[in-house]
Amino acid sequence: MNTDTKKILLPTSTAGSLPKPAWLAEPETLWSPWKLQDESLIEGKLDALCVSLQEQQLAGIDIVSDGEQTRQHFVTTFIEHLNGVDFEKRQTVRIRDRYDASVPTVVGPVSRQKSVFVDDAKFLRQQTKQPIKWALPGPMTMIDTLYDDHYKSREKLAWEFAKILNQEAKELEAAGVDIIQFDEPAFNVFFDEVNEWGVATLERAIEGLKCETAVHICYGYGIKANTDWKKTLGSEWRQYEEAFPRLQQSNIDIISLECHNSHVPMDLLALIRGKKVMVGAIDVATDTIETPEEVANTLRNALQFVDADKLYPCTNCGMAPLSRSVARAKLKALSTGADIVRRELLNSDKSV
Repeated sequence: MNTDTKKILLPTSTAGSLPKPAWLAEPETLWSPWKLQDESLIEGKLDALCVSLQEQQLAGIDIVSDGEQTRQHFVTTFIEHLNGVDFEKRQTVRIRDRYDASVPTVVGPVSRQKSVFVDDAKFLRQQTKQPIKWALPGPMTMIDTLYDDHYKSREKLAWEFAKILNQEAKELEAAGVDIIQFDEPAFNVFFDEVNEWGVATLERAIEGLKCETAVHICYGYGIKANTDWKKTLGSEWRQYEEAFPRLQQSNIDIISLECHNSHVPMDLLALIRGKKVMVGAIDVATDTIETPEEVANTLRNALQFVDADKLYPCTNCGMAPLSRSVARAKLKALSTGADIVRRELLNSDKSV
């Protein structure tokens, strides 16, 4: 990993997206259309990336990202660049068994003609010496965002996407990315498929990588369809229990999950002991700003099941739908809360 992050205890990061500036896209809106065009859009995206980086740095975030400023959506922006998917031919499908959406159709063999995010990653690498993390959609979440009229098999399509993701990931690694994260919210829904082939396709996507790899599994953005679904999950959210044993045996280095204000029993983390864990200590489904002490409490609870040198404080999910001021304050709370626990750990080491 770059610079001195290996020496930083409890290095902080975000799960992915951060709000876009109002001059680039409509604020507090998912799938927001761009407000710029052509060359102005290309420049505007990179300007927004720099702003997003600076906001992370000012908040004291250790492992920085692009804030997903150059993409409209965490899944479809990647798919838009692939052959074999027709965005004009749309079908309505049920996304993660939760809500209906009009999605593009797989009409032929999927392939990648050229890299999708590599130029953006190179640009980010030029802006900072800090370690950088880059998010890609995972194979299972990609297939769940499409209508497949070609392979007629979720598993076959997932394996094809895994190969394409592996090509992109290798180029991102060569561009200087330190951690490549695959977003797999679908892992909290399709339990049988996760264990039958979901984790295996994820391992295909990371094949041959020397940089660190992560899988991010959450309960989704704070949109109504997700918050309504969460109300049906009862007092304990045990979905992680289904995938964690298989992930614990996998080649993935880091598992990123949602903890703060969720009903996830913290002892589920014992199922992934030995892995590095990005513990979500910031709720992205509310505008309420966590106090540093609330963040610290979430991290202290996680430390019962995760070794301190393997705990990475993080956000529950992406923050694209939030206002910039709320996101900024939440990042600062994350950083300050992590620092409280970091000092406690260092002081307890000294007293031993």
